[in-house]
Amino acid sequence: MLDFFMADQLCSQVPMLRNLEYIVCYYITGSYTTQDYGYCMRVEYYRDLAYAVSFLPYYWRAMQCARRWFDEGETSHLVNLGKYVSAMLAAGTKLAYEKERSIGWLCLVVAMSSIATVYQLYWDFVKDWGLFQHNSNNPWLRNQLMLRQKSIYYFSMVLNLVLRLAWLQTVVHSSFEHVDYRVTGLFLAALEVIRRGHWNFYRLENEHLNNAGKFRAVKTVPLPFREVDEED
Repeated sequence: MLDFFMADQLCSQVPMLRNLEYIVCYYITGSYTTQDYGYCMRVEYYRDLAYAVSFLPYYWRAMQCARRWFDEGETSHLVNLGKYVSAMLAAGTKLAYEKERSIGWLCLVVAMSSIATVYQLYWDFVKDWGLFQHNSNNPWLRNQLMLRQKSIYYFSMVLNLVLRLAWLQTVVHSSFEHVDYRVTGLFLAALEVIRRGHWNFYRLENEHLNNAGKFRAVKTVPLPFREVDEED
């Protein structure tokens, strides 16, 4: 669980990894001496490295799913692998669109990103959070909830949906021409970090409840106060 959980965190840090890559290029190539901020964006090998950096976190997570399928033989791990493959394809089309802003690439970005978003939302709600259970006592949720207010779960589902759609900024980029693209990138990266932190709570909640249900853990630890009182 720890390895998978940390790899998921890394998937949300792709903008940070690309910024680190830019910083390394900026200083290694000596661009800081001429203050040529665009040099690392123009050279071909930097763009190729940007593809690799964008793909690696998803690739590592996909290989973890493949390893679990190989070890356990459960088809659900292959389905989960497909989610990360769709994310890699979406990231690749976005990078290609940044390089060549044409209608063809834009349509491909919308198509691949839409497929990846639907895939990810399904996995978030149904698999990772354990919601949308049939015949649940709590409509659209699950039987066991750790939070008393059901409205929090409904709000979290809507919030996760909105934050998952942050890629739409790529499509409506012209609406933000008065804002520096680096500021927009920072804002979107921050939203993804917020989304991942929000996702973490419900992912861990569902994992804990599943462990308790399969007798791998307990939901509460009994304290001995009542026994001590009875002995007194």
